[in-house]
Amino acid sequence: MLKVGDKAPKFALYDTDLKLRELREFLAEGHKTIFAFYPGAFTGVCTKEMCEFRDMHEELQKLKAKSVGISVDPPFANKAFAEKHGLTFPLLSDFKREAIKDYGVVWKDLGGMKGYDGANRAVFVVDGSGKIVYSWVGENPGKYPDFAAIRKAL
Repeated sequence: MLKVGDKAPKFALYDTDLKLRELREFLAEGHKTIFAFYPGAFTGVCTKEMCEFRDMHEELQKLKAKSVGISVDPPFANKAFAEKHGLTFPLLSDFKREAIKDYGVVWKDLGGMKGYDGANRAVFVVDGSGKIVYSWVGENPGKYPDFAAIRKAL
């Protein structure tokens, strides 16, 4: 698992418009980015979590921060999820499961489905230089993140 002080691993993942997005484009001097890994679009805890980030939008702007969601869902599912819930921040698709491996957040046999590896619920706050300033990985995908701790890290 990645910890505070580590460099955030690079990635290149597709967004909901099939645009390839890289870690570096989310980094800016004096700003922080929340990378929220979530197990699956349209599931209970994931919907609640992503809507919480949506509702934090104005607060994040004041703090010079933004959020990005990452799951193994295809871009098409992420797009429908974003549209249904009014999510205006990027949702990225790690369908090759490279980022979840690099970030150490693989959940084997998600939902009891043998061979289906998904993202465990995890949150990493990364500063403008690419350094992790907050790291949290849930004990299981159903665990909800501590938003007070996330806010404190910002």
